[in-house]
Amino acid sequence: MPRSALVLAPLVAVVALACGREAANAPATPAKTAAKAEAAKPAAPTSSKKVVFDPRNPPPGYVNCHRNHCHKVGGGVASYAQVMKEMGATEMVGGLKPKPMPPAPPDVSDPPDTAQWTDSGLATRVLKAGTGKKKPGPNTVVSTHYTGWTRGGKGFDSSVARGRPATFPLGRMPPGLSEGIQMMTVGEERRMWIPENLAFQGKRGRPPGMVVFDVELLEIR
Repeated sequence: MPRSALVLAPLVAVVALACGREAANAPATPAKTAAKAEAAKPAAPTSSKKVVFDPRNPPPGYVNCHRNHCHKVGGGVASYAQVMKEMGATEMVGGLKPKPMPPAPPDVSDPPDTAQWTDSGLATRVLKAGTGKKKPGPNTVVSTHYTGWTRGGKGFDSSVARGRPATFPLGRMPPGLSEGIQMMTVGEERRMWIPENLAFQGKRGRPPGMVVFDVELLEIR
């Protein structure tokens, strides 16, 4: 190896060592400082709070919860599922699970003496007085809870068992059911004995003969 190369080799090593020390001792740039600060930040805590719906304590905007639905402030109803979605709840406590078909009332086979009769042949009896004054018309859309039985006491349909109110226009209901609901005010519960000519009129797949309905009027739309 030439003598000049032997002399330069130690000098190069010294220069490289000095440059490394300068780089290590050099002040950090603003970009590097910000990056280090960001990396040192603790991770943001994730929210672990669980939102629970309790029908016994209606959420804001509702005044009463029962039978798998809640009454809104100012009128209207919403199912438990709708209320839970609105408040972001993933769990419900204190509520009733969907019920089986309600048992037939003892007077299901014939209207009692206390029943009121209309000219059409419909018999009804008020089970609970309503809180409103307005009554629906023949084409009004209403929300109700109801259960229907045959004269023999067999249940064939129930919004109570399904766990959600039923909303429908009265113009599409059997004549006797429509007539009976038009006699009601919001909050009222009424039992109706509907003769076949005012009920399903022998339609295929529908109960024959007289049927009995318990109806709770929840909302007039």
